[in-house]
Amino acid sequence: MRTRIAPALGVAVALALGAAGCSSSSAPAGAGSAPGVAIAGAGSGTGKTLTVWYMQDDLTSTTVDAIDSAFTAATGAKVKVQIQQWANINTKLITALAQNDPPDVIEIGNTDVPMFAASGGLTDITSALPQLSAGQTWLTGLEGPATVSGHSYAAPLFAGERAVVYNKAIWAAAGITSTPTSFTELTADLDKIKAKNTAPDFSAFYVPGQYWFGGMQFVWDAGGQIATESGGKWTGALESPQAIAGLQAYKSFLDTYSTPASQNVTNTVPDYNNIFAQGKTAAILNTNVNGILKIKPGMKDQIGSFPFPSSTAGKNQPVFLGGSDLAIAKKSPNQALALAYLKTATSTQVQTADIAGVDGWTPVSTQLIDSTSAARTPVLQAFSEAAKDSVATPATPGWATIEADNSLQSFFADVATGRKSVQAAAQAFDQHLDQALNAAPSE
Repeated sequence: MRTRIAPALGVAVALALGAAGCSSSSAPAGAGSAPGVAIAGAGSGTGKTLTVWYMQDDLTSTTVDAIDSAFTAATGAKVKVQIQQWANINTKLITALAQNDPPDVIEIGNTDVPMFAASGGLTDITSALPQLSAGQTWLTGLEGPATVSGHSYAAPLFAGERAVVYNKAIWAAAGITSTPTSFTELTADLDKIKAKNTAPDFSAFYVPGQYWFGGMQFVWDAGGQIATESGGKWTGALESPQAIAGLQAYKSFLDTYSTPASQNVTNTVPDYNNIFAQGKTAAILNTNVNGILKIKPGMKDQIGSFPFPSSTAGKNQPVFLGGSDLAIAKKSPNQALALAYLKTATSTQVQTADIAGVDGWTPVSTQLIDSTSAARTPVLQAFSEAAKDSVATPATPGWATIEADNSLQSFFADVATGRKSVQAAAQAFDQHLDQALNAAPSE
């Protein structure tokens, strides 16, 4: 997931899905990969050109060129890359996929894949998965959203995840000499920091109440889920005992270690990178350290990181992965070549040397994370380690509604502020999930 879907886009998506005659409770239109389509082999693309859409600023030109060169060497085909802007990209994709001359391969935010799969615009690549993955265990947070009704519609490209970012100086001043490896150790360390820093606007661990990415980690860690699917029907699952326990743990953690002012805010207003840079918190849950260093470059050697420890000994909290997948337009006349392009982009060489080595993204499998870990800085290693245990959002077009209406943020703020009891908030949000995740497209 890279962007939010504007509410108006939900109408456009519904119309597009309705035209395709497919509801969110059934397999996507045209499900089932084309029989006999194999990954293109050596020389099979000579004289042909593959059109690929990438999103602005996701991959460097060095990495894109490396993928294209390796693909051309393997198939003989040339590549025409077109860089797309994030503004209104989903609307543009819906239009492009409906035409008879779409781009062959497109980069899609990982949680947006189900929406485009349901429209019938993407190729089912399930039968090619053994060759594409080549024995790798793809990260669940990338592969999961691309799997709809048991069919796969995209291959992972790269991942971005969350880990604890902490101020080494503040932790050292509290007498802490090593990073915690269990939730008990984490809270014990935060208790020491809290005792050492008594300013009313200081947080031992700053937790924005609306930051659902962090809140859901507690739910997943307790064994809960956002929703479950059975027989094509999705059901909100935040009222389960496991989810309730996770939500209670989340609220307790926020109440104990974050300021009251954080209970009903996002991570961007106020910017928690700025709060960290000002020394008003000892730790935050973040996707990287770049936002902090843009504000205060001199903090580079003062920042450390570690995966957020689980309440289960020896584990870390499961994380939500942002990132992107590569999908093939169903109307592309170059299906075999497009599959070869996906195989190139997910290859060990590209993922290790370019996706991780050049661009600094987390590669797409647990095996590749391990193989590239030594080459990453200590700060980045913690993010890669956190990515190994990732959880996917519900693989249904209805998830676009949840991302668009900010209801998930409001739900966690209800819990954080206490304006609703945990049980009441979960019950209300489950009802919303039941409706949104199963909503049939407009006819």
